Amino acid sequence: METDHDVKKSSKGMIWTGRFLSLLPVLLLLMSCSMKLMRNPMAVKGMTQEFGYPDGVVLPLGVVELACTIIYLIPQTAVLGAILLTGYLGGATATHVRAGEVFILPVLAGVMVWLGIFLRDRRLWALIPLRCLKK
Repeated sequence: METDHDVKKSSKGMIWTGRFLSLLPVLLLLMSCSMKLMRNPMAVKGMTQEFGYPDGVVLPLGVVELACTIIYLIPQTAVLGAILLTGYLGGATATHVRAGEVFILPVLAGVMVWLGIFLRDRRLWALIPLRCLKK
């Protein structure tokens, strides 16, 4: 098993690609949580009438979404943030499925969260070994 000292540096291209892939879901989540926190009428209507959530959960969901996103943005806690965002986006996926809506956006956001951090932090390569099959 690789230790922190054994892990080679990722290339600059991989790091910047990872940062870009991480930025996309962060922007999506920040927009989403800001609409919840500001109690945007369209967001509240969507949460209550379309998804069936009580009005009282809109603000707390926005706070949780913001907290998970901030934890993901901090380099020292980014892996924990990715785990928390996976749970949050899993709930968003289930909500869309239950409502009979297209659920690809939260799934893609979750994939980008992990792909982005995977490219930025080579220590994850030891935990998530993607290997080529040899013939």
